[in-house]
Amino acid sequence: MTVITTGVGAAAAGRAVGRYDRVFYGGVALAAAAMTLIGFGPTYYLRFFDGGPQATISGGPFSTVVHLHGALFTAWMLLFIVQTALISSRRVAVHRRLGVLGALLAAGMVVVGVIAGVDLGRRGAAPEGVDPLSFMAIPLGDMVMFGGFVAAALARRRDRESHKRLMLLAYASILAAPAARLPGVLPLGPLAFYAIGFLVLVAGVIYDYASRRTIHRVYLLGGGLLLLSVPLRLALSGTEAWRSTARMLIAALG
Repeated sequence: MTVITTGVGAAAAGRAVGRYDRVFYGGVALAAAAMTLIGFGPTYYLRFFDGGPQATISGGPFSTVVHLHGALFTAWMLLFIVQTALISSRRVAVHRRLGVLGALLAAGMVVVGVIAGVDLGRRGAAPEGVDPLSFMAIPLGDMVMFGGFVAAALARRRDRESHKRLMLLAYASILAAPAARLPGVLPLGPLAFYAIGFLVLVAGVIYDYASRRTIHRVYLLGGGLLLLSVPLRLALSGTEAWRSTARMLIAALG
């Protein structure tokens, strides 16, 4: 009887610790979607209505690659909302089946994201005053981080505590693009883009500590890697080694 009581008590304690997880992750999904819609609304989505933009933010055409890139990333945003809603409603089996679609979608996002990033360099597109070859390190670095976090999340899919945090980090790794398009943010530069995009990571850390009085190792290790990747890729982007790599990528894919 003691064992049974202890087991029930431990289960109840576990539920108490994570009682607001569904609310938190659902809120993050909606907040990230709102940032994406606000950022890309005037610069992309409104193109499908009268009076929308006639060119991308870099001045390039709305090519097939741009539209495919937009469709895949929009699908990811919607799928993330659906997946968090399925967990909130305890429809775990459906969540897992959709996870296969999520894995395929993420793979497509990485491939198309790399092609789109290389296309920017080929066209000489970059924010004012920034060398296009150097700027390629930003979107391509995002794809490396996103792909790495999704792969880690899939590998840890049976560990739900690690899995959901890795998926949050994957989302955080691609939020710099919509953050840069928020009103008044673009002139502030890459550090501002990433600082805004990484607010979901900050929220995750705060929520972990508030709900569990500790910070999960995924945030400590993965979040630390994500934060460190920004100054590292900015430093790398200015080197001749990176510029040579960028030229090879343009020659191969451009």
